[in-house]
Amino acid sequence: MENEHHLQQDEQQDWKQEKPTKRPNKAGMGRFIKLIASAHPPKAILIIAMILTLVQTVAGLIVPLMTKGLIDGLTFSSLNRMVIFGLLGAFVLQAVASAVSIYMLNFAGHKIVANLRKRLWHKILSLPIPYFDRNRSGDTMSRVTNDTSLIMNLITEYLVNLISNVIAIIGGIALLFYLDWVMTLIILTIVPLTALILFPVGRKMYRISKKQQDEMADLTSVLSQVIGEIRLVKAYGTESREAKAGEDRIYRMFRFGLQESRILALVGPISTFLLTAVLVIILGVGGVRVASGMLTAGDLVAFILLLFQVITPMAQFTTLYSRLQKVVGATERIQSILDHEEEPLELKLEAAKESRDIVLHDVAFSYTEGEEVLHNANLVIPANRTTAFVGPSGSGKSTLFSLLERFYVPNTGEICYGDDPISSYTLSSWRSKIGYVSQESSMMSGTVRDNITYGLGREADLEEVRQAARMAYADTFIMDLPQGYDTEVGERGMKLSGGQRQRIAIARALLRSPDILMLDEATSSLDSSSEHEVQKALANLMEGRTTIVIAHRLSTVVHSDQIIVLDKGKVTGAGTHAELIESHQVYRELAQKQFVEMGERSMEH
Repeated sequence: MENEHHLQQDEQQDWKQEKPTKRPNKAGMGRFIKLIASAHPPKAILIIAMILTLVQTVAGLIVPLMTKGLIDGLTFSSLNRMVIFGLLGAFVLQAVASAVSIYMLNFAGHKIVANLRKRLWHKILSLPIPYFDRNRSGDTMSRVTNDTSLIMNLITEYLVNLISNVIAIIGGIALLFYLDWVMTLIILTIVPLTALILFPVGRKMYRISKKQQDEMADLTSVLSQVIGEIRLVKAYGTESREAKAGEDRIYRMFRFGLQESRILALVGPISTFLLTAVLVIILGVGGVRVASGMLTAGDLVAFILLLFQVITPMAQFTTLYSRLQKVVGATERIQSILDHEEEPLELKLEAAKESRDIVLHDVAFSYTEGEEVLHNANLVIPANRTTAFVGPSGSGKSTLFSLLERFYVPNTGEICYGDDPISSYTLSSWRSKIGYVSQESSMMSGTVRDNITYGLGREADLEEVRQAARMAYADTFIMDLPQGYDTEVGERGMKLSGGQRQRIAIARALLRSPDILMLDEATSSLDSSSEHEVQKALANLMEGRTTIVIAHRLSTVVHSDQIIVLDKGKVTGAGTHAELIESHQVYRELAQKQFVEMGERSMEH
């Protein structure tokens, strides 16, 4: 009872807060038409489907007239075989034209939505990282799946039939006037009354449907996040908390479903009542006119059949109106992605296969305006040397990596590769110079071989893959797997251990043969045995390359050619380990603290 009470309160609140819904304006329809045109619809198929739909419509209008002749012929005891054959032919023509046109319309709808989804997918892959920082993955997924499905349903079920429906209505009304203008005028007086009732209901239905779409996007976001991090959920025992969050979303969708059901429960009886009333009036008036000799029995039957052929398209217009409103909203959401600025994939220079110094000139960056993460950073990362970045969490180390990979653009200043700004290179050529190994060891679903060759951009034979794996000290454990290099690693590589994933990531970087190697605390999450193997693999990978390391444990970088200290987004020191011990107080204190802790742990073991 308490849930029902809250349900009623929530529904009343939603009803009060609803704002008037705008009708699909010309600009919205223009965007929709432009979006469909950009999806390269199969025009020939659409034209043929439209012609067949018109044939079906005309055949449908002929059937009542032939039925009139048949009934009148029976009345006068003179069975006309031509009328019977003509009626059967019209039925067959209508059925065949309907079947073929339905298939072709569905083909066209699926083709359009496939092209649109392909375009959206390519667009999403070309969007810059800040877009994904600001938008939930579930919302983006909903644009590709749910919103495009709305467009497909409109095309296959309503839009192309619009012209045939108009012809059916105009032709049907003209034939109704031809058969009996008095009864036709009576019917036409009821049409405005029906519109006054059904159109407001259609707008209400649209508002509810729109909210359902928004709730579906929210639910998709929650589900994708929780399922993607299910191990974290179970490890910390938050199943009940996440169950409650999911239940809240499902309950809100349930509420909107109930509102929709109430409207449908209202629309159904009203539509049935109006249809029955029209039929009773026509039968009453028509019966009188047949009895008086003003109409034949065939005229009355033809009139009723034509009436149904006019009412059905009219009813579709109400649904079409509601669907158009939903699709205009979906179009706006899709267009917001398509209009978003992409990463500049093609600029003027291709990055050559060579090593140069990386130089930062007064680089400043902030994720949020007014909250700088890096402050006027000036530094040089020498070619073919190892440079390590150290500093407390939040000092800007990972941000610096993101700027070097061009996931973000500095607010001010410039990053150069030798004398050329890295922004002058094409993204593909610049990123092809970089090999990245992180502490998370990112893996894709697929085989071990798929993950080692991921992003290579060319075919690699098995021996080449095995050579990279051997240098990464990964070949031995890979060959011990059930299917060797063809073993499936599972979602995000969960079938492998952390050390195994790291060595596969290193093999991937070795196969790529990058000029610049970026290591983001690549051994921090490993046990001592795995770390030893990974360190040997990293030594092979680092040889002869410009290597940039993020380190939290100074013991892993004491032999670096250069160590740069970051603190609160500022470069506070640079030099070798020995030089910084002498000259940098914060670094000295950090080193002393870490090495003392390491000594204590060694004594404990």
